Amino acid sequence: MDIINVIATELGVKDTQVQKTIELLDEGNTVPFIARYRKEATGNLSDEQLRDLNDRLTYLRNLEARKQEVTTSIENQGKMTEEIAAALAQAMTLADVEDIYRPYKQKKKTRATVAKAKGLEPLANDIFAQESTVSIYEEAKNYLNDEVETPEDALAGAKDIIAEQISDDTEFRKMIKKIYNKEAVIKTEGTKPEEKTNYNMYYEFEEKVGSIPSHRILAINRGEKEEFLKVKIAKPDDKILYSIVKKTIKNWDAVLKFKDNLVETDINKITPDISREELIVEAIVDGWYRLTEPSVDREIRADLTEKADEQAIKVFGKNAKQLLLGAPLKGLTVLGFDPAYRTGCKLAIIDETGKVLGTGVVYPTEPQNDIEGARKTLIDMFDKYGINMVAIGNGTASRESEQFVSDTIKEYKAKTNKDVYYAIVSEAGASVYSASKLATEEYPDLNVSLRGAISIARRLQDPLAEFVKIDPKAIGIGQYQHDVDQKKLSENLSEVVEDAVNEVGVDINTATPSLLQYVAGINSGVAKNIVKYRDENGKFTERKELLKVPKLGKVAFEQCAGFIRVPEGKNPLEITAVHPESYKQTEQLLKLIEAKKEDLLDKEKLTHIRLKLNELNIAKTAQELEIGEPTLKDIISELEKPGRDPRDDMPKPILRSDVLKFEDLQVGQELTGTVRNITDFGAFVDVGVKHDGLVHISELSDKFVKNPSEIVSIGDIVKVKVIDIDFEKQKVKLSMKGIPQQ
Repeated sequence: MDIINVIATELGVKDTQVQKTIELLDEGNTVPFIARYRKEATGNLSDEQLRDLNDRLTYLRNLEARKQEVTTSIENQGKMTEEIAAALAQAMTLADVEDIYRPYKQKKKTRATVAKAKGLEPLANDIFAQESTVSIYEEAKNYLNDEVETPEDALAGAKDIIAEQISDDTEFRKMIKKIYNKEAVIKTEGTKPEEKTNYNMYYEFEEKVGSIPSHRILAINRGEKEEFLKVKIAKPDDKILYSIVKKTIKNWDAVLKFKDNLVETDINKITPDISREELIVEAIVDGWYRLTEPSVDREIRADLTEKADEQAIKVFGKNAKQLLLGAPLKGLTVLGFDPAYRTGCKLAIIDETGKVLGTGVVYPTEPQNDIEGARKTLIDMFDKYGINMVAIGNGTASRESEQFVSDTIKEYKAKTNKDVYYAIVSEAGASVYSASKLATEEYPDLNVSLRGAISIARRLQDPLAEFVKIDPKAIGIGQYQHDVDQKKLSENLSEVVEDAVNEVGVDINTATPSLLQYVAGINSGVAKNIVKYRDENGKFTERKELLKVPKLGKVAFEQCAGFIRVPEGKNPLEITAVHPESYKQTEQLLKLIEAKKEDLLDKEKLTHIRLKLNELNIAKTAQELEIGEPTLKDIISELEKPGRDPRDDMPKPILRSDVLKFEDLQVGQELTGTVRNITDFGAFVDVGVKHDGLVHISELSDKFVKNPSEIVSIGDIVKVKVIDIDFEKQKVKLSMKGIPQQ
């Protein structure tokens, strides 16, 4: 197999792009580094394309290795043929290879292996060949021995061998799977139809195997696992059986004889006058129900689940990246408010750098209902710390807390004429972080519950720095994340976090080990060494100082340097993503436009730099500086906006000062909300009431929408219209149709 050509065709890129990328990956380069600093080699492939390329490369290399293992095994058995070798060479999936290998795989004890041990394989081969005119009943008498006492026993054993042979046949299995994908139907029914559950819609449900969407497969799988659903695959048995008969029986008159009601064939009708064709048909029917159907059912279900897992993981990864790249609210003193009932609402105040200024607990909710005391505490904190913003967690008691905070803000505004706003923040995973070893190391003297309030405040201030401390699976986005392949999910999410961190860049003098470990080329051990070095030697003043950190060598430095930022360091280029390997050309570029790197820190001179850069002839300048055009364009982009945070372009959180109750909602009402989650079937939008409303995929746009991610992203601020309210279940359906979005 030409792996390079296969991947290039699948990705729609050139063979040379794939070849160069594989060389870079094999040399140990990280995907973020290749995506950002080796664009000339890859032809400007994005990090997402590089991840896909790497995944396919791994799969296809494993496929080739498995083909070699299978080839060796079949050759050692002395059964390799040109046809088998050709089929293996053409196989494009591991499933195809296993189907080819099935007849040659060492089996556990089966009815067929028992029959073969009794010496009945030659009889089975003779019958299957359909060439002799001798009665098979008479022929069977030649195979009688101590273990085969009657002709009926011999024919039964031969039939078992033929059944397994047909069940293992690669071509038959391909044909059967095609019929499944065209005509088979997934059918589900409720085990306790009288009970109301999340699976009500699946109590009497059916959908074609070839078109059922991923999220329904995962829902059905979960319902089956929780024993609320029974699941089966309905398929055209007679059509499948007749397809096998037509390809097996050589006598066409006999084929026509068996056309109807094959499913009702008596599989134990062995009589002295039974014909070869009749015995083979019995074997086909027996093999179908006993061997092939259960096996193919499992494979089809496994294939559907694998595809559903891949889609769910993809959705989860996309959502996670959007969440991680949420716009930070900089320069604010934030009060983190972690709602609760009996144990009280935990408070934590952090300054604009994330430093904890104070903590507390108030009890404005049931059962204490100490609204007056809680309000006084909050107003005192507003005055003492100059709080600009309250971040309220969206968990238990969130809406009661929101009402309390909103009323307190109104009273404070009336007394002081000072503005304080609040925002609802996802607290998913905050409890996981609070009890973690990392949180204990960060705040050894603080109660676990107070750490949660700190996390909530910091999520508003810098989502990326805070979310990297939490297992990505715990951040509450995506669909069915606990049902999918956990190893694949973890790998994918680690890659997503890595891409997000490197896209933003990391301040080497403030970053925690949990953030640093996602920088290209840096692992958790080196991340801790960096922080230890910083603690012992003071702030880093330039990137190359990283080479003094234990276990951070030249290779790791090459990978990580461009993603590290050194504010207030010796070299102004180090607040940008310009890599040290390009410093020389960057300074030559600045010289060309009559500027110096120090000018990047002067607003007036920076304006001059921007004007001059816009006048450059890219092709000519790249040639003059002896660098590639993509690299030059990236350098120019960095010089135009030194120190720019790409998250600044993302939608900011909705800041509120008043609360909306569920009872206030009305059909037809237009609201502004934040997209909190995206699934295959729609988007969930927080409009300020207790539960997020669903904008079904059919309500996202006036045009047809294939995938919700085409229209919205996590964190987007959208305008929606209420189209249905279920007051009993506290659910609201929303629509974006016909509403102009900003």
